Amino acid sequence: MNKEKQTVSDYMGTLTEDAQAVMEETSTMAGEKIDKARKRLGAAMERGKEVYGQVRDKALDGVRVTDHAVRDHPYQVLGIAFGIGVLAGFLAARRRTATPNGSIPL
Repeated sequence: MNKEKQTVSDYMGTLTEDAQAVMEETSTMAGEKIDKARKRLGAAMERGKEVYGQVRDKALDGVRVTDHAVRDHPYQVLGIAFGIGVLAGFLAARRRTATPNGSIPL
């Protein structure tokens, strides 16, 4: 998760830097449309920061809940993981034994 978090964080940083650069480049331009666009861009940046923070907080909450569940019930979690692995292996093996025309022999 740390790698994914870093990637999203880098993307948000780059997006913010680009938006700020656009706002700086247009600061010398006059006009009602430019002013409206700059205000909308500024508002969108603030809303994006809020949404990013909310998503980050919810993801961290999910990680904490999962961590507690795994720590509280380690054997049940291992059993569930094993069961899912067996099911995935069964389905993969069954798919490989399918005939060339796509039907599964009985």
